[in-house]
Amino acid sequence: MTQVLSTLTKVDWQRMAAYTVRNPKQALINMAIAYIAFRQLLKGAKKVSIYGVRSAFLLLWKQVAGAVVRHVRRAPGTGVVVQQNIAKMVKDIEDEMNVSIPGESKHLHIPSDGMSDEEILAVLSRRQNEAGVDWKNGRVSGAVYHGGEELVQLTNKAYAMFNLTNPLHPGVFPGLRRIEAEVVRMVLNLYNGGAEHCGTTTSGGTESIIMAVRAHVVWGRQERGIDSPNIVVPVTAHAAFDKAAEYFNIGITHVPVDPRTQKVDLKAMRRAIDSDTVLIVGSSATFPHGVADDLEALGQMAIKCKVGFHVDSCLGSFIMPFLKEAGFPEIVCDFRLPGVTSISCDTHKYGFAPKGTSVVMYNNKQMRHYQYFTISTWPGGIYASPTIAGSRSGAVIAGCWAALNKMGHAGYLQQCKDIVGCRVKIQQAIEQHIPELYVVGEPSSTVVAFSAREPVGIYGVMDEMKARGWDLNPLQYPAALHIACTRLTVPVADEFIRDLKQSVALVKASPGNYSKGSKAIYGFASTVPDTTIVDEVAQGFIDALYAV
Repeated sequence: MTQVLSTLTKVDWQRMAAYTVRNPKQALINMAIAYIAFRQLLKGAKKVSIYGVRSAFLLLWKQVAGAVVRHVRRAPGTGVVVQQNIAKMVKDIEDEMNVSIPGESKHLHIPSDGMSDEEILAVLSRRQNEAGVDWKNGRVSGAVYHGGEELVQLTNKAYAMFNLTNPLHPGVFPGLRRIEAEVVRMVLNLYNGGAEHCGTTTSGGTESIIMAVRAHVVWGRQERGIDSPNIVVPVTAHAAFDKAAEYFNIGITHVPVDPRTQKVDLKAMRRAIDSDTVLIVGSSATFPHGVADDLEALGQMAIKCKVGFHVDSCLGSFIMPFLKEAGFPEIVCDFRLPGVTSISCDTHKYGFAPKGTSVVMYNNKQMRHYQYFTISTWPGGIYASPTIAGSRSGAVIAGCWAALNKMGHAGYLQQCKDIVGCRVKIQQAIEQHIPELYVVGEPSSTVVAFSAREPVGIYGVMDEMKARGWDLNPLQYPAALHIACTRLTVPVADEFIRDLKQSVALVKASPGNYSKGSKAIYGFASTVPDTTIVDEVAQGFIDALYAV
C-alpha cells in the first residue's frame, strides 16, 4: 500500500487533466480499459491468495484451454465429429439403461378401462425385482439406508395411514402438523438446540442446503444491503451448494483442502471471504471422504467476519451426534459451536426414515423467516410456504416420526457403534494389509475413501470390484473410490476386504488390461479441458432415465 501511495504522488495530475479535456473520448476509453484491467488484476490476485500461484495458474490454463476447445468445436467439421462422439456415448448409456425385457409390456398410455389390482401389483412386483446391484446383501455404497425389516414394516404402515395428507393444510390435518413440528424439535434436540433454535422439514439434503443458502442470501440483502452476494465453500462441500448458487445466480468460491487431511484450508477460506460474502460452509462429514472440517475454527471465522456459517451434516446426520458415546473421537457439529447459523441433517439416511425427509435448522426464528416465501397480493388469497414445494406429502413425515420414535436413542447409538466400527475395520484393513492402496484424508464418520499407488489403477480396482458385485462410488481430484458403510455393510465387511484384496492383486498383475472401462470414462472426465463436453454426456445420462 505504501508503494501504491508513493506511485500516486508521482503522477502529473494537471497534465492528465489537460489531456482528458483535449481528448475526452480517448480518455474515457483509456479509463474503461484501465478499470477492466484493474478488476481482472484484483480477481487474479484473489485467486492467487486462495489457491497459490501454481494452482491459480492451472485454473487459468484450464479456462483458456476450455475456451480454445469450445471455439474449435464450433469450427466446421471438427464440431460435427465431437458431437457425433458425444451422441455415441449418450446412445451407449441409453442402450445400457433402457433394456427391453422379454414378455414385459410397456405402459405408455392410460388404459381405457383401467387394470385390475392383481395386474397392477403383478407388474410392480416384477419391476421391483428386476436384476440390479444386490443392495439387500450390502453390495452397494450408501444409497439404501435400511433400519431393519421390522422398522420398514412400521414406517410403511405409518406412510399408508397418512397417504392422503398434506402439510399445506394444517387446519385439515392438525395431527400431521404436530407430527412435523415434533420431528423438527427431536432433531433440534439431537443437535443441542435450545428454545430459540428452530427449523423445518424438507424433501432431502439438497433442499435443506438450498433453503439455508436462500435464507442467508435474503439475510444479506435485507440486513447488510448486499446486492451481489456470494458463498464460500470447501471444494469438497456437497454439489447442492453449487446448485443453489446457480439457482439464485450468486457467486460461489471453492476453497482448496489440505491434501493430507482433506479438511478445508482455513487460511484460504479466510482469504476468500469478502464484503459480499453471506455464508461460509463446513461439512460434518464430507460426501467424498467422510472427513469433518475444522468446524470450531470456521465458527470463529464466521463471527469475526460477520457472515453466516452452515454446518452440512446431511451425511453425518444420526451418526456424528453419537460418536463420543459410541467410543469414537467426538466431532462437535451442533449448536454448541459459536457462530453456527444453520445446520442440515438428513433423517432419511442414518435416521432410517423414508426417502424424502430432511431437516434444516436455524439459530433463531428471524433467520428461518428468510427461508420462507409469502405473498399477500395474490388473487387466490394470502399464500405462504416454508420450503420450495407448496403441497407436500404428509406420508413421509409420518414415516419419519415413526422411525425416530421406534429407533430411540439406544437404537441409534448401537447403529453408530456398528456402522462406524465397520468403517474402521475396512480402513484398518486397507492401511495394514493392502499396501497398494492408501486411505484418502482422515475419515471420522461412515465413509472411507481410498486410492492406489502405481502401477495399480484405482478405476481398474473399481471394475474388478464391480465384477464381484460391488457398487462403489468413483471419486476424482484425486482419483479414488469410497464406500459409505450402512447397516447392510456390517455383516459383509470381511467379504468386502477379501474381494478388495483380490481385485488389487489382479490389477497389479496386469495393469495394462484396465485402460478401458471406468478408467477411460473418469480419466477422460478429469482431463478434458472443455467441461461442457462432460456436462452434455451427464445431461444425456439424465435423458436416458426417462427413455421408454
